[in-house]
Amino acid sequence: MNPPESRYTAFAGHRRIASGPLEALLTQLKRRLDEGGDHSFLIFEDQTGRPIDFDFRGSLDEVLARAAPVAPRPGPGRPKLGVVSREVSLLPRHWEWLEQQPNGISAALRRLVDEARKREPDKESARLAREAAGRFMWGIAGDLPGFEEASRALFAGNLQRLAELTRDWPEDVRSHLKRMVGGGP
Repeated sequence: MNPPESRYTAFAGHRRIASGPLEALLTQLKRRLDEGGDHSFLIFEDQTGRPIDFDFRGSLDEVLARAAPVAPRPGPGRPKLGVVSREVSLLPRHWEWLEQQPNGISAALRRLVDEARKREPDKESARLAREAAGRFMWGIAGDLPGFEEASRALFAGNLQRLAELTRDWPEDVRSHLKRMVGGGP
C-alpha cells in the first residue's frame, strides 16, 4: 500500500488509539468502528503531520482498496525517469543564466536542487520535522493552554521550552509531539 516508512497515528480526542503502517491502522480502526466504537477520531500522517480522512464504509477490503494509492496517469515528461512536468516562474535574469548552463535548463535546475539537498541534510530534516509537528499541533492541540507559545518554541527550535510549555498537555499528545521532533521513541 505505502512505503514501509509511512506511519500513521489515530487520536480519539487527545488519546492515541492506534499507530502504525496504514493498512494495520485502518484494519484496527475499522474493527473498532464495526464493534460500535466511537466514530470521532483524527488520523495523522506522522511524516508530514497532516490530518488524513478515510472512508470507512463497507468491508475492510473496500476500505483498504479506497486507501490504496492511485497510479498517476501518464503525461508530459519522461516517465521512465520519474520526471514530472511543472511550471516555474523566474525573473528574466534567472532564465538567462539557466539558458547558458550546459545540458539545458532542466538539468541545471536538477543539479541546483540536488546540491542544495546535499548541503545541509540535517538542517533540512529538522525543518521538515518541525513543520510536521506544527501541523500535528494545529490539528490536535490548538485549543490547549499555551498552544501559541508552544508553537513559537517549536519553530524557534527551542525543544526545552516546548517541553516546559506542553508539560500539562495530555500525555499522548506530548509523547507523539516529542517523537515527531526527534526527542523520543
